[in-house]
Amino acid sequence: MNDNTSLFDVNVVKKQLISTTLKEISVALTERGYNPTNQIVGYLISGDPGYISNYKDCRSKILNLDRAEIVATIIEDYLK
Repeated sequence: MNDNTSLFDVNVVKKQLISTTLKEISVALTERGYNPTNQIVGYLISGDPGYISNYKDCRSKILNLDRAEIVATIIEDYLK
């Protein structure tokens, strides 16, 4: 039995969730013949979920994420 308490950073977990979700959406959009970059950017700029296909629940997945947090994660990753 392991009695050690595990600590984790909620922000790190959120960023990992955002990154994983965006990758899943990108793969699914590509499968459907869309340019995932254009579709995700369109959604992030406009807020219109119509840019994201319902295929493989992509739309509901991206709507579960905060748009500002998505943008912040993308920019932080880019600046690294």
